[in-house]
Amino acid sequence: MTTPTPLLRLDGITKRFPGVLANDSVDFDVQAGEIHALLGENGAGKSTLMKILYGLYNQDEGQVFLAGEPADITRPSDAIQAGLAMIHQHFMLVPTLSVAENVALGLADSGFLVDTSSVADRISELSTQYGLAVDPESNVWQLAVGERQRVEIIKALYRDCRLLILDEPTAVLTPQEVEELFVILRRMADDSRGLIFISHKLDEVLALADRITVLRDGRVVGETKPEATSKEELARMMVGRPVQLTPDKKPSQHGRVRLAIEGLQVEGDRGRRAVNNFSIDVRGGEIVGIAGVSGNGQRELAEALAGLRPVTGGRILLDDTEVTGSTPREVRGAGLAYVPEERMRDGVVGEFTVAENLVLVDHNAEPYCRRGVLRMRNIAERAVTLVERFNVKTPTIDTTTRSLSGGNIQKLILARELSAEPTVLVASQPTRGVDIGAAEYIHRRLVEERDRGTAILVISEDLDEILTLADRVAVMFEGRLMAVRDRAGVRVEEIGLLMAGSGA
Repeated sequence: MTTPTPLLRLDGITKRFPGVLANDSVDFDVQAGEIHALLGENGAGKSTLMKILYGLYNQDEGQVFLAGEPADITRPSDAIQAGLAMIHQHFMLVPTLSVAENVALGLADSGFLVDTSSVADRISELSTQYGLAVDPESNVWQLAVGERQRVEIIKALYRDCRLLILDEPTAVLTPQEVEELFVILRRMADDSRGLIFISHKLDEVLALADRITVLRDGRVVGETKPEATSKEELARMMVGRPVQLTPDKKPSQHGRVRLAIEGLQVEGDRGRRAVNNFSIDVRGGEIVGIAGVSGNGQRELAEALAGLRPVTGGRILLDDTEVTGSTPREVRGAGLAYVPEERMRDGVVGEFTVAENLVLVDHNAEPYCRRGVLRMRNIAERAVTLVERFNVKTPTIDTTTRSLSGGNIQKLILARELSAEPTVLVASQPTRGVDIGAAEYIHRRLVEERDRGTAILVISEDLDEILTLADRVAVMFEGRLMAVRDRAGVRVEEIGLLMAGSGA
């Protein structure tokens, strides 16, 4: 039996950057009608490989073949012309334009005046064919996150893409939206299109993919099929060692209320209310997870708790002491530690050393400072201890923090915050953008801290993370608390409905 010619074949792709071999003789192919998952930790070479395919980088060695013919893709327009499309984690849409106008943008024959009526008719046809359910006349800013993703898919279909690259496409979706997306992707594959599915959610990979390829350190380390592997085996291939995907958790031995949030109201950056009459208690020795789709007030809630954003109504209490309106230093002094959503923006100073960032919030106090003079020996001793204790991989404590991986920067922040022995920890998106090995470590440390008696509030858009860590699950929608459920009795379908604003 003759093997059909692949829709895409990457043959011996090699890409070098100064001091880094990003792709090392990578072979990879996609058949028409196939969903091929591409896995790997951060830095494994996935993004570089896809950027080569899409014309954002040029390979140093190797060849790209499309339908058996050599393809010279040196820029994105070449990729689009060849029938390739890429859907990024962050959508490439203009919020103030309609769906039809967004789809028409960039078309070779669009010019300055676009006949959006004909575009809208074609969008309606595609929506019906693939079950996309998008109104061509709606402005993008009016659409929910899942609907915006459908617009990106429609853009690809409108340009008659034969090969679609999806980079973490489920990261911002509710469970119901994930199910709907998978139906759409399978219909596209059934229409003889090829799909490359990049995700860190192994359950989803096993549910959707026809084949799975794993990269590690720029090389292909394995190719398999869902029926021949498991989450544990895939994780081992990605990391190069066994990975404990779910931390060992004893039943919560919770104590008294450590964090009390009462009727909290907080404004967003544009002066609109982002947190609306939000109330919840977190007890010592438990993890409360706040689930929700991005943009529903989670960031503003975390910043208000940490003293970084003004509170316009309600109260925040730490161990029965009101800290509403307190400064970050005062909140920290009252016992609250904070792991921010944006680690490079809010968690560390990238140009500072590892040692400097580990005492960033305590540098002006004993034993790190006396009479305005930094005590470098004490700082160095503390840094060495914390780097070892929290497994921060760094050449030295004098290494510039920006040069570390995302996972090690996150472990650095965790080391600094937990070393203060807080009574309350607020961790926002604690494993966003980190390797599966770093996520394993961070989850284990959070559970250990909970067992030590700390009250922990975990805010995450990753529902799997919430379900892994939390003793109670709270859902946030448009700044409001929709419901709180004990983890033992949680139904994922119900949480998904609550995340979409219904089901309460």
